[in-house]
Amino acid sequence: MRDLSSPAVEGSGAMKKWGFIAMHAAVAAIFIFLLQRFSLNASLESSLLWALTFAVCAAGLAYKQSNR
Repeated sequence: MRDLSSPAVEGSGAMKKWGFIAMHAAVAAIFIFLLQRFSLNASLESSLLWALTFAVCAAGLAYKQSNR
């Protein structure tokens, strides 16, 4: 049985962590962009700005949760 503290396991966990954070940010950005652009009829610039804002906030939250 492999030791859980081996570098291969730690590297895999770090990759999963950053992949999770990136996925969380991307989903939040896509969701808010589509909501702003098509449901609320906002301008393209406004929708992109909100998408970027929500992506940063979602990434921050996912990072904080992954360190618990």
